[in-house]
Order: sequence, then C-alpha cells, then structure tokens
Amino acid sequence: MTRLIIILVAVAVALTVFSLIDAILIDRFRVRGVPKGLWIFLILVLPIVGSVLWWTVGRGKKNAPGSRRGPIAPDDDIDFLRGLNTNPPGDGPQ
Repeated sequence: MTRLIIILVAVAVALTVFSLIDAILIDRFRVRGVPKGLWIFLILVLPIVGSVLWWTVGRGKKNAPGSRRGPIAPDDDIDFLRGLNTNPPGDGPQ
C-alpha cells in the first residue's frame, strides 16, 4: 500500500511540474479560458485538478483559429499589398 501511495504522489508531482512548465512556456495567444497567470496559480493551488483542467480546457491547439500572429502568404498581408502600389508605373528593376 505504501508503494502505491508513493507512486501516486510521484505521478501527481510529475503531472503538476510538467503542466506548470508547459503553462509558463506556452505562447499567451494559445491560452484559453482564463489568463495565463491565473492558470499558473490554479496549477499550483490545485495540483491534480488544475493540471487536468489545464490540459483539457486551458491549453489551446497549435493551429487553432486566432493562434496565428501574422499573415501566412504575401497576398494576405495588407501592408505588403499597399506597398505594391507605391512604385509608379515603368519604375521597375533595371
């Protein structure tokens, strides 16, 4: 019985540490639910529950909508498209 308790405590500590490090290092744009600082607090205060909630609710997917920070292609970038019209006609590369 003592071995089982030691194993369960070790698993709980490992899950908490892993979740805490992941919550600290993740980009703030991928955090869902509550702000990143509150997730870190929840993981510390409620070790097992906070960690499970982090992995199920708080951690956004890598390719989720809204996780992109910038345009993917040049024709998606408004500033790039505006810059195309700054050169007068006939003033191309020589």
